[in-house]
Amino acid sequence: MSQDHTTRGRAEVRRRDRAVEDDGWIAALLGRAAMATVAMAHEGQPFINSNLFVYDAGRHAIYLHTARYGRTRSNVEADERVCLSVSEMGRLLPADAALEFSVEYAGVTVFGRASVVADADEAAHGLQLLLDKYFPHLRPGEHYRGITPEELARTSVYRIDIDEWSGKRKAVAEDFPGAFSYPWAEE
Repeated sequence: MSQDHTTRGRAEVRRRDRAVEDDGWIAALLGRAAMATVAMAHEGQPFINSNLFVYDAGRHAIYLHTARYGRTRSNVEADERVCLSVSEMGRLLPADAALEFSVEYAGVTVFGRASVVADADEAAHGLQLLLDKYFPHLRPGEHYRGITPEELARTSVYRIDIDEWSGKRKAVAEDFPGAFSYPWAEE
């Protein structure tokens, strides 16, 4: 018999044995995850977009950017509510029965409110955090020209203020029989 899971808190993990309530673990996964998917809705139409992103622990917020105008900006301006997800895949776990095959994983889901950053200094801050995350070995003024006002005028920078988050993880013993990494995971 199916259960009504809509009565649970939106950040509550159904499988309590896989829930991670350690804020440090959640922040660390947000810090190292390469991509995020951001879900939003406009007039009942779901929309999901993959984005580069950065978690700003000091502001307990996430920054991302898109083109100056487009669906993401229109959706955020119509409804600030968003859901963001990041994940990592671990080893594949074979079994004796098809139903028992599984995979290790780790994931974070964030519920929050997105806004277009209007303040030029904060927008530059968010963009620089993105550059620092994805190009940590390069420095503005030394390896590349820094962000200019003209470039800020061509992009939309978003801040997602985090209301709630949850973490979920499945990990098994290192010596799990037959466990292996997805063949393309290292490419």
